[in-house]
Amino acid sequence: MDQRLYIVAYDISDQRRWRRIFKLMKGYGEWVQLSLFQCRLSLKQHAELIALLDGIINHDEDHIVLLDLGVADNVIPRVVSLGKAEFVTIEHEAVIV
Repeated sequence: MDQRLYIVAYDISDQRRWRRIFKLMKGYGEWVQLSLFQCRLSLKQHAELIALLDGIINHDEDHIVLLDLGVADNVIPRVVSLGKAEFVTIEHEAVIV
């Protein structure tokens, strides 16, 4: 399964919508900062996430950016992280069926 690494950042003006977006994003990626997630997504997951986000936001007030960093297994992010939390790239987790 080819996955791509994405950074998702959002600016949501309404606190209730912000909480809905935050809860949704926790199911798709790792929380990095207040309104920032990193996600490993297949094409299907990416399309699903965009559709769900699109249904929640107010298009006149909110803004979400999904930055595609490339094929997740080939990406080596160059990140400067300052302060209390260290940035760690999410790894591919094996799925046992």
